[in-house]
Amino acid sequence: MCRNINTCNFQQFGYDLAEVATFMPSRFLLLICTVSIAMPSFAQQERNLAAREELNQGVQAYRAANYGEAIRHFENVVQMDPQLKVGRLYLATAYAQQYVPGVETPDNIEFARKAIDQYNEILRGDSQNISAAKGVAYLHLQLKRFDEARADYKKAIASEPNDPELYYSVGVVDWSIAYKEIMEEKSKNNLGTDDSMIQQPSCKQLRGAQLANVEDGIAMLARAIDLRKNYDDAMVYVNLLYRLRADLQCGDPAAQAEDIKKANEWSDMAMAARRAKAKKEEEEQKTESTKPN
Repeated sequence: MCRNINTCNFQQFGYDLAEVATFMPSRFLLLICTVSIAMPSFAQQERNLAAREELNQGVQAYRAANYGEAIRHFENVVQMDPQLKVGRLYLATAYAQQYVPGVETPDNIEFARKAIDQYNEILRGDSQNISAAKGVAYLHLQLKRFDEARADYKKAIASEPNDPELYYSVGVVDWSIAYKEIMEEKSKNNLGTDDSMIQQPSCKQLRGAQLANVEDGIAMLARAIDLRKNYDDAMVYVNLLYRLRADLQCGDPAAQAEDIKKANEWSDMAMAARRAKAKKEEEEQKTESTKPN
Protein backbone atom coordinates (compact mmCIF):
# COMPACT_ATOMS: atom_id res chain seq x y z
CA MET A 1 0.00 0.00 0.00
CA CYS A 2 1.28 3.49 -0.90
CA ARG A 3 2.01 5.66 2.16
CA ASN A 4 4.39 8.43 0.92
CA ILE A 5 5.95 9.78 -2.28
CA ASN A 6 9.02 7.59 -1.85
CA THR A 7 7.04 4.35 -1.92
CA CYS A 8 4.46 5.10 -4.64
CA ASN A 9 4.69 2.56 -7.42
CA PHE A 10 3.94 4.03 -10.85
CA GLN A 11 5.31 1.12 -12.85
CA GLN A 12 1.73 0.11 -13.66
CA PHE A 13 1.60 3.31 -15.79
CA GLY A 14 4.83 2.55 -17.65
CA TYR A 15 7.09 4.90 -15.68
CA ASP A 16 9.72 4.39 -13.03
CA LEU A 17 9.81 6.59 -9.95
CA ALA A 18 12.88 8.60 -10.98
CA GLU A 19 11.32 9.49 -14.31
CA VAL A 20 8.02 10.52 -12.74
CA ALA A 21 9.75 12.74 -10.18
CA THR A 22 11.35 14.83 -12.91
CA PHE A 23 8.06 16.17 -14.25
CA MET A 24 5.37 15.69 -11.55
CA PRO A 25 5.08 18.22 -8.66
CA SER A 26 5.55 16.71 -5.20
CA ARG A 27 2.17 17.99 -3.98
CA PHE A 28 0.48 16.14 -6.81
CA LEU A 29 2.42 12.97 -5.97
CA LEU A 30 1.26 13.28 -2.36
CA LEU A 31 -2.37 13.69 -3.47
CA ILE A 32 -2.23 10.50 -5.55
CA CYS A 33 -0.71 8.57 -2.65
CA THR A 34 -3.40 9.82 -0.26
CA VAL A 35 -6.20 8.82 -2.64
CA SER A 36 -4.73 5.35 -3.05
CA ILE A 37 -4.80 4.89 0.74
CA ALA A 38 -8.39 6.11 1.07
CA MET A 39 -9.90 3.99 -1.72
CA PRO A 40 -9.78 0.63 0.18
CA SER A 41 -11.51 2.18 3.22
CA PHE A 42 -14.25 3.61 1.00
CA ALA A 43 -14.73 0.19 -0.57
CA GLN A 44 -14.98 -1.39 2.89
CA GLN A 45 -17.55 1.19 3.93
CA GLU A 46 -19.60 0.31 0.86
CA ARG A 47 -19.44 -3.38 1.77
CA ASN A 48 -20.46 -2.61 5.34
CA LEU A 49 -23.45 -0.58 4.17
CA ALA A 50 -24.45 -3.37 1.80
CA ALA A 51 -24.13 -5.88 4.66
CA ARG A 52 -26.45 -3.76 6.82
CA GLU A 53 -29.01 -3.67 4.04
CA GLU A 54 -28.79 -7.47 3.66
CA LEU A 55 -29.20 -7.77 7.43
CA ASN A 56 -32.37 -5.66 7.39
CA GLN A 57 -33.84 -7.72 4.56
CA GLY A 58 -32.91 -10.93 6.35
CA VAL A 59 -34.59 -9.79 9.57
CA GLN A 60 -37.76 -8.95 7.66
CA ALA A 61 -37.77 -12.38 6.02
CA TYR A 62 -37.09 -14.08 9.36
CA ARG A 63 -39.96 -12.26 11.07
CA ALA A 64 -42.23 -13.35 8.20
CA ALA A 65 -41.08 -16.98 8.79
CA ASN A 66 -39.42 -17.08 5.35
CA TYR A 67 -36.40 -18.84 6.79
CA GLY A 68 -34.86 -19.95 3.50
CA GLU A 69 -34.83 -16.38 2.21
CA ALA A 70 -33.58 -15.13 5.57
CA ILE A 71 -30.68 -17.58 5.46
CA ARG A 72 -29.62 -16.34 2.02
CA HIS A 73 -29.53 -12.74 3.26
CA PHE A 74 -27.67 -13.63 6.46
CA GLU A 75 -25.11 -15.71 4.54
CA ASN A 76 -24.46 -12.62 2.40
CA VAL A 77 -24.04 -10.54 5.57
CA VAL A 78 -21.41 -12.92 6.96
CA GLN A 79 -19.55 -12.92 3.64
CA MET A 80 -19.60 -9.12 3.31
CA ASP A 81 -18.83 -8.30 6.94
CA PRO A 82 -17.54 -11.30 8.95
CA GLN A 83 -17.10 -9.09 12.04
CA LEU A 84 -20.79 -8.14 12.21
CA LYS A 85 -21.70 -10.41 15.10
CA VAL A 86 -25.45 -9.85 14.93
CA GLY A 87 -25.48 -11.08 11.33
CA ARG A 88 -23.74 -14.34 12.27
CA LEU A 89 -26.06 -14.77 15.25
CA TYR A 90 -29.12 -14.34 13.04
CA LEU A 91 -27.67 -16.83 10.55
CA ALA A 92 -27.14 -19.42 13.28
CA THR A 93 -30.64 -18.86 14.62
CA ALA A 94 -32.17 -19.18 11.15
CA TYR A 95 -30.35 -22.47 10.57
CA ALA A 96 -31.54 -23.69 13.98
CA GLN A 97 -35.10 -22.68 13.12
CA GLN A 98 -34.97 -24.95 10.07
CA TYR A 99 -33.82 -27.91 12.17
CA VAL A 100 -36.59 -30.26 13.32
CA PRO A 101 -35.68 -32.14 16.54
CA GLY A 102 -35.97 -35.91 16.24
CA VAL A 103 -35.85 -36.03 12.45
CA GLU A 104 -32.67 -37.90 11.53
CA THR A 105 -32.47 -37.10 7.81
CA PRO A 106 -29.09 -35.83 6.54
CA ASP A 107 -30.53 -32.51 5.35
CA ASN A 108 -32.12 -31.87 8.73
CA ILE A 109 -28.97 -32.75 10.66
CA GLU A 110 -27.03 -30.44 8.34
CA PHE A 111 -29.12 -27.47 9.48
CA ALA A 112 -28.17 -28.24 13.08
CA ARG A 113 -24.50 -28.65 12.17
CA LYS A 114 -24.43 -25.32 10.33
CA ALA A 115 -26.11 -23.57 13.25
CA ILE A 116 -23.61 -25.06 15.71
CA ASP A 117 -20.69 -23.97 13.49
CA GLN A 118 -21.95 -20.38 13.44
CA TYR A 119 -22.62 -20.29 17.18
CA ASN A 120 -19.12 -21.67 17.84
CA GLU A 121 -17.59 -19.07 15.53
CA ILE A 122 -19.26 -16.37 17.65
CA LEU A 123 -17.99 -17.99 20.85
CA ARG A 124 -14.43 -18.11 19.53
CA GLY A 125 -14.48 -14.33 19.39
CA ASP A 126 -16.77 -13.76 22.36
CA SER A 127 -16.73 -16.61 24.88
CA GLN A 128 -19.29 -14.80 27.06
CA ASN A 129 -21.96 -14.52 24.36
CA ILE A 130 -24.89 -16.08 26.18
CA SER A 131 -27.18 -16.32 23.14
CA ALA A 132 -24.61 -18.37 21.24
CA ALA A 133 -23.85 -20.50 24.30
CA LYS A 134 -27.53 -21.32 24.82
CA GLY A 135 -28.01 -21.98 21.12
CA VAL A 136 -25.23 -24.53 20.80
CA ALA A 137 -26.22 -26.22 24.09
CA TYR A 138 -29.84 -26.57 22.96
CA LEU A 139 -28.84 -28.11 19.65
CA HIS A 140 -26.48 -30.59 21.30
CA LEU A 141 -29.33 -31.59 23.61
CA GLN A 142 -31.74 -32.10 20.71
CA LEU A 143 -29.10 -34.12 18.85
CA LYS A 144 -28.76 -36.30 21.96
CA ARG A 145 -25.13 -35.33 22.35
CA PHE A 146 -25.74 -35.19 26.08
CA ASP A 147 -22.20 -34.82 27.43
CA GLU A 148 -21.55 -31.87 25.14
CA ALA A 149 -24.91 -30.33 26.00
CA ARG A 150 -24.24 -30.55 29.73
CA ALA A 151 -20.79 -28.99 29.34
CA ASP A 152 -22.29 -26.22 27.18
CA TYR A 153 -25.05 -25.42 29.67
CA LYS A 154 -22.62 -25.34 32.59
CA LYS A 155 -20.41 -22.90 30.68
CA ALA A 156 -23.49 -20.76 30.12
CA ILE A 157 -24.25 -20.90 33.85
CA ALA A 158 -20.78 -19.48 34.54
CA SER A 159 -21.74 -16.46 32.41
CA GLU A 160 -25.33 -16.13 33.64
CA PRO A 161 -25.58 -17.77 37.08
CA ASN A 162 -29.07 -16.49 37.89
CA ASP A 163 -30.90 -17.94 34.91
CA PRO A 164 -33.17 -20.74 36.21
CA GLU A 165 -33.66 -22.21 32.75
CA LEU A 166 -29.97 -23.05 32.45
CA TYR A 167 -30.06 -25.10 35.66
CA TYR A 168 -33.31 -26.70 34.49
CA SER A 169 -31.67 -27.67 31.21
CA VAL A 170 -28.73 -29.33 32.98
CA GLY A 171 -31.25 -31.28 35.06
CA VAL A 172 -33.01 -32.45 31.90
CA VAL A 173 -29.68 -33.55 30.41
CA ASP A 174 -28.77 -35.46 33.58
CA TRP A 175 -32.14 -37.21 33.56
CA SER A 176 -31.78 -38.04 29.86
CA ILE A 177 -28.37 -39.68 30.37
CA ALA A 178 -29.44 -41.70 33.41
CA TYR A 179 -32.83 -42.69 32.00
CA LYS A 180 -31.29 -44.02 28.78
CA GLU A 181 -28.76 -46.17 30.62
CA ILE A 182 -31.19 -47.48 33.23
CA MET A 183 -33.83 -48.37 30.65
CA GLU A 184 -31.25 -50.17 28.51
CA GLU A 185 -30.15 -52.20 31.53
CA LYS A 186 -33.75 -53.08 32.34
CA SER A 187 -34.25 -54.25 28.79
CA LYS A 188 -31.18 -56.50 29.04
CA ASN A 189 -32.71 -58.07 32.16
CA ASN A 190 -36.12 -58.51 30.50
CA LEU A 191 -37.69 -55.98 32.86
CA GLY A 192 -40.46 -53.53 32.09
CA THR A 193 -40.11 -49.79 32.47
CA ASP A 194 -41.77 -49.80 35.90
CA ASP A 195 -40.07 -52.96 37.18
CA SER A 196 -37.53 -52.58 39.97
CA MET A 197 -33.79 -52.96 39.37
CA ILE A 198 -32.69 -53.13 43.00
CA GLN A 199 -32.41 -56.91 43.21
CA GLN A 200 -30.62 -57.35 39.88
CA PRO A 201 -26.92 -58.40 39.89
CA SER A 202 -26.05 -55.47 37.61
CA CYS A 203 -27.65 -52.90 39.95
CA LYS A 204 -24.44 -51.92 41.76
CA GLN A 205 -22.54 -51.35 38.55
CA LEU A 206 -25.41 -49.26 37.21
CA ARG A 207 -25.55 -47.30 40.46
CA GLY A 208 -21.83 -46.55 40.22
CA ALA A 209 -22.26 -45.28 36.67
CA GLN A 210 -25.44 -43.23 37.04
CA LEU A 211 -25.97 -42.11 40.65
CA ALA A 212 -23.77 -39.04 40.17
CA ASN A 213 -25.85 -37.96 37.16
CA VAL A 214 -29.07 -38.36 39.13
CA GLU A 215 -27.72 -36.43 42.13
CA ASP A 216 -26.37 -33.65 39.91
CA GLY A 217 -29.74 -33.39 38.20
CA ILE A 218 -31.61 -33.10 41.48
CA ALA A 219 -29.18 -30.39 42.67
CA MET A 220 -29.46 -28.42 39.41
CA LEU A 221 -33.25 -28.52 39.49
CA ALA A 222 -33.32 -27.47 43.14
CA ARG A 223 -31.31 -24.39 42.17
CA ALA A 224 -33.70 -23.68 39.30
CA ILE A 225 -36.65 -23.82 41.71
CA ASP A 226 -34.83 -21.53 44.15
CA LEU A 227 -34.49 -18.97 41.37
CA ARG A 228 -38.03 -19.39 40.04
CA LYS A 229 -40.63 -20.25 42.63
CA ASN A 230 -43.35 -22.65 41.48
CA TYR A 231 -41.23 -23.77 38.52
CA ASP A 232 -43.56 -26.63 37.62
CA ASP A 233 -41.51 -28.09 34.77
CA ALA A 234 -38.48 -28.36 37.06
CA MET A 235 -40.62 -30.03 39.71
CA VAL A 236 -41.73 -32.66 37.19
CA TYR A 237 -38.12 -33.59 36.49
CA VAL A 238 -37.25 -33.73 40.21
CA ASN A 239 -40.06 -36.27 40.48
CA LEU A 240 -38.61 -38.25 37.54
CA LEU A 241 -35.08 -38.17 38.93
CA TYR A 242 -36.19 -39.49 42.31
CA ARG A 243 -37.87 -42.38 40.48
CA LEU A 244 -34.59 -43.12 38.73
CA ARG A 245 -32.73 -42.93 42.03
CA ALA A 246 -35.20 -45.44 43.47
CA ASP A 247 -33.99 -47.89 40.82
CA LEU A 248 -30.42 -47.44 42.06
CA GLN A 249 -31.11 -48.27 45.73
CA CYS A 250 -29.58 -51.70 45.27
CA GLY A 251 -30.80 -54.25 47.81
CA ASP A 252 -32.42 -51.53 49.94
CA PRO A 253 -36.23 -51.59 49.61
CA ALA A 254 -36.65 -48.98 52.37
CA ALA A 255 -34.47 -46.45 50.54
CA GLN A 256 -36.32 -47.25 47.34
CA ALA A 257 -39.67 -46.63 49.03
CA GLU A 258 -38.41 -43.31 50.42
CA ASP A 259 -37.38 -42.14 46.95
CA ILE A 260 -40.76 -43.13 45.52
CA LYS A 261 -42.43 -41.17 48.29
CA LYS A 262 -40.33 -38.07 47.46
CA ALA A 263 -41.12 -38.51 43.77
CA ASN A 264 -44.85 -38.54 44.51
CA GLU A 265 -44.53 -35.43 46.68
CA TRP A 266 -42.76 -33.55 43.88
CA SER A 267 -45.36 -34.74 41.39
CA ASP A 268 -48.09 -33.32 43.64
CA MET A 269 -46.21 -30.03 43.97
CA ALA A 270 -45.84 -29.79 40.19
CA MET A 271 -49.57 -30.34 39.71
CA ALA A 272 -50.39 -27.71 42.35
CA ALA A 273 -48.00 -25.22 40.72
CA ARG A 274 -49.61 -25.79 37.34
CA ARG A 275 -53.10 -25.30 38.73
CA ALA A 276 -51.98 -22.08 40.42
CA LYS A 277 -50.40 -20.86 37.19
CA ALA A 278 -53.54 -21.65 35.18
CA LYS A 279 -55.71 -19.85 37.74
CA LYS A 280 -53.47 -16.79 37.67
CA GLU A 281 -53.52 -16.66 33.85
CA GLU A 282 -57.33 -16.97 33.89
CA GLU A 283 -57.64 -14.10 36.36
CA GLU A 284 -55.28 -11.94 34.29
CA GLN A 285 -57.32 -12.61 31.16
CA LYS A 286 -60.53 -11.62 32.99
CA THR A 287 -58.91 -8.43 34.23
CA GLU A 288 -57.65 -7.61 30.74
CA SER A 289 -61.08 -8.20 29.19
CA THR A 290 -62.78 -5.81 31.63
CA LYS A 291 -60.43 -2.92 30.89
CA PRO A 292 -62.07 -0.05 28.94
CA ASN A 293 -61.01 0.27 25.31
